[in-house]
Amino acid sequence: MEWDEEQLGEDTESVVETQGTGGRLDVLLAECSDLTRSRIAGLIREGRCTVDGKTVTKPGCSVSEGAAVMLRIPPPRPIEPQPQNLPLSILYEDADIAVINKACGMVVHPAAGNEDGTVVNALLYHLRDLSSIGGAIRPGIVHRLDKETSGILLVAKNDAAQLHLSSQFQSRTTEKHYLALVEGDMKEESGEVCAPLARSHQDYKKMAIDEKGRPAVTQWRVMARGRGCTLLDVHILTGRTHQIRVHMRSLQHPVCGDALYGFPRGVRVPRMMLHAWWMAFDHPSTGERMTVEAPISDEFVTGLENNGLDASQVIHR
Repeated sequence: MEWDEEQLGEDTESVVETQGTGGRLDVLLAECSDLTRSRIAGLIREGRCTVDGKTVTKPGCSVSEGAAVMLRIPPPRPIEPQPQNLPLSILYEDADIAVINKACGMVVHPAAGNEDGTVVNALLYHLRDLSSIGGAIRPGIVHRLDKETSGILLVAKNDAAQLHLSSQFQSRTTEKHYLALVEGDMKEESGEVCAPLARSHQDYKKMAIDEKGRPAVTQWRVMARGRGCTLLDVHILTGRTHQIRVHMRSLQHPVCGDALYGFPRGVRVPRMMLHAWWMAFDHPSTGERMTVEAPISDEFVTGLENNGLDASQVIHR
């Protein structure tokens, strides 16, 4: 899910689609997904794989070059998250909401491979009340950020607050700005990318621009220019998975430190340089328009300074 990023919905099956290159079916699917071969073999035996539209149940069967392969992956089994005393930066809190500054490298909620150490585990420890709408696995979670993206995350402390905040995300009345340090020198001072996004057919872990995908709009303006890089204020009008990362890549200026979409040009950074920086929304009880800003981490400052930028001078709205 790039407000990274995407509003939450019900868990559904996901799909891996690829083309045969000649060889074993389970090996092919392992190469184009983040699943283990044993997990893939189990799904194939359950009848969840088709080759050219026909169900295949043998993991070791041979797939001819160009064959259309599809694997359906069921949603993860519910995990009962436990409270953990993890560091949590709370920017604002009242009876209805909390606003946290998520750390880079922290997953928002438990899932396969990340059963604990998540934002949800920390919330269960630090906050007394959380909305139940997201179920046991996502209490209070209204939207998500990528693991390597830091910054503002809204949390609902009761069901009424969650419904109100979710409605704002759906109607796009929230305003969300990111700081993004991107590779190269942007030629223009500002711009907009309007390009729909969908899951990549070549690499299941990636999103891609696809005319059949969901609409996605990203606006950007230059804040400062460094050595071989540009600091942007990025305003997203939609919240799609990996939206900023894919749109910046499409401009040939990927986010610095992005291992999935980048092609490094020598910019030295200690992390992916994307931070959910500033947000405006209506308070779910009072209706007051609120604005919040999340300070950047020392690592983000280092990433700027390594490339000729002074964080104290450029990060102001």
